[in-house]
This record gives sequence, C-alpha cells and structure tokens, in this order.
Amino acid sequence: MIKSDTLAFIADVAKNNNREWFAENKERYELAKADVLALIDQLIPKLAAVDPKFAIDTPAKKCLLRIYRDVRFSKNKDPYKNNFGISFNLKGSDIHSAGYYLHIQPGECFFAAGFWMPEAAVLKKIREEIDYNTSEFLEIVNDKNFKRLYQLSREDTLKTAPKGYPADHPQIEFLKLKSFIAIYPLKDEDFLKPGIVDKLKTAFESVYPFILFLRKAVDQ
Repeated sequence: MIKSDTLAFIADVAKNNNREWFAENKERYELAKADVLALIDQLIPKLAAVDPKFAIDTPAKKCLLRIYRDVRFSKNKDPYKNNFGISFNLKGSDIHSAGYYLHIQPGECFFAAGFWMPEAAVLKKIREEIDYNTSEFLEIVNDKNFKRLYQLSREDTLKTAPKGYPADHPQIEFLKLKSFIAIYPLKDEDFLKPGIVDKLKTAFESVYPFILFLRKAVDQ
C-alpha cells in the first residue's frame, strides 16, 4: 500500500507543475518516491513468482520511471509528470518484449500488460499468431479471470483492415489493433489498502497467458 500523502503530492504536482514549486516541495517528492519504491519492493517477488523471466533481484529503483519529463520535442513544456510510472522490465529484454506497467495517478490509476506500439515486423508476427492460432487467443482473452479484470485497449486501432487480411475476417477487430495492451483500471483507494499487493498478484496471474501468447508470437 501507499500513503494518502503520496497521492496528494501527485495531485499537487498537476496543479503546480513548475520548477519553483517542485524545489520548494522536494522533501515531499522524496517521501512520495520512497513510498512508491517500498510498494515496488513488495510487488517484485509477486511478479517473479508468476513470470520466471522477471528477475526477483530486480532493484525497485530500476522499475520506477523518472518524474522529469523530456520536453525537447513536446509542445507541453510542463517539467514534471503528474504520475508515478512503474515499468517492470524483464531481464535482458528490449523494446521487442511484452511487459508490465503500473500507473499511479489520482483518478487515473491502472495496471497494464502487453505490447505498446510494436514496430511493423513485430506487429506482423502478432497478427499472424492471432490468425493462425485464433482459438488459443480467444480462449485467453475470453477467460473469465482475464475478462473480470481486463479490457484490451482500443486506443491504437487501424481504420481499415491491415494489409493481407480481408475486411470480413472473423477477428478483424483484433487484427486492426496497433498495440496489444490489456488494461486493468484501479481506484485510488485500492492503493491505500494492504490488499493492493495481493490484488496486483492476481492481476499478474490473470494476464500471464496473454503475455505468453505475445512472446510466442514474437519469438518465432
């Protein structure tokens, strides 16, 4: 669990996103950061127990993303993120790997797992795997434990059928996806209770078959 002060700090960053305010509240940031790192420390062995490719000796600080934004190529010049982002990177993995992400932001907390915006060659492999092994894919995404928690993100979707697939393909709505991300929305209050660790452990277990399917597609 985390402290309510941690969520309050992030909410205040969104209202006061400037370097002067952040400097004055640096101590609050350090306390909030330590609080989130403590949660990550509890989650690491839970994920490692579910996914053997995630190393149990992963340092929490390697999972916590920087709060500082790279504004060089952005119209939004706010210097800080208004969330704590946690990326559970697999040992020796690269951008061509399915992974896990936890987002802590007041009113917009969620856990996600899968592949975000894979490059063309990787996306082609995933689509082929769905086409070739449709029954396996449908069994995973229609499983009651998966559906109870997750929805597949429709944020990145083609308007028409991808090249090589007919518009009336039975699984065209899946094949049109450009990202394959399972989203589990969470409430702010979930993080304020000790049960958040077990709740996320259940989430790890429920999404693991989906991760395995994506890995198999990409590794072929």
